[in-house]
Amino acid sequence: MSTLVDRHGAGLEPSRGDGVPPAASARGPGWRLWHAIEPFVVTARPRQWLKNGLVLAAPTAAGMLLKPRIDLLALLAVGSFTLAAIATYFVNDAVDAPADRLHPVKSRRPVAAGLITPRAAVIAGLVCGVGAMAIALSLGWAFTAMVGAYLALTALHSLRLKQVPVLDILVVAGCFLLRAAGGGVATGVQLSNWFLLVALFGSLFLVTAKRAAEQGRDPTGTHARTTLDAYPASWLQQVMTVSLTGTLMGYALWAFRYVGLDIDKPLINASLLPFLAVLLRYSLLVSEGDGEQPERLLTRDRFLIAAAGTWAALVIAGIYLG
Repeated sequence: MSTLVDRHGAGLEPSRGDGVPPAASARGPGWRLWHAIEPFVVTARPRQWLKNGLVLAAPTAAGMLLKPRIDLLALLAVGSFTLAAIATYFVNDAVDAPADRLHPVKSRRPVAAGLITPRAAVIAGLVCGVGAMAIALSLGWAFTAMVGAYLALTALHSLRLKQVPVLDILVVAGCFLLRAAGGGVATGVQLSNWFLLVALFGSLFLVTAKRAAEQGRDPTGTHARTTLDAYPASWLQQVMTVSLTGTLMGYALWAFRYVGLDIDKPLINASLLPFLAVLLRYSLLVSEGDGEQPERLLTRDRFLIAAAGTWAALVIAGIYLG
């Protein structure tokens, strides 16, 4: 009798013949409905929706986030990029399913585990992509173009560019930058050069650290992602050093941009210290082999949470109370 396999690779109860395990039938239609949609929820990666908070960075830094109209526009922009990201996850998992089955962690993804067919994943991705563009259209053509560029870049990355060294990293970092800049475009906030530099170098640092962690997981060179074999560990370290330095310098120039003028922002000046602490702590964790899942580190490491909380409190107080 066949055995169903869940996304963690554990055996479930034998099927009755209609594809529904006895336990699912016993728990009622509500549980069976959740059992059917859970693989789609897992594929949508709710934990990674945190990344779309970057859309709020520009209006927050400009001191505009407490205005009701701006809040509504910002939330719509977050929703659009969240749907666009979900579309990317579904399409990416459909394309990567054969390679993911060779990975110790990614093999548990619903598409790789056979809980969702590649065709169903692509259809779900297309639906989410259409939804993202529909919301983007309500925010203007400039923002729609940015969401369209995000979808195009992520689709190209899934289909081809992830196998091209350097472009692999730059495209992912560029998608982070589109999120950050998109928040300013959607809300009509002017983006400073320093803000864009911090977003660019910070994104590059996160992506390069992720690649270094993925490479460190399997030093034998048998990676499912073939571009990892093209990146010497020393080169990844150089890029991380350059991007970390660029992030810190860009932020320092933003935080101290009023020095010498009549405007004084001491709390924003002071925020440089916890910001530096976040970068150094994250860099240390990456050097110890972490970094493959940035969202996990940022929500579980106590030092990072405390430093990031202190930084956010100083910035928000400096902008909105100063």
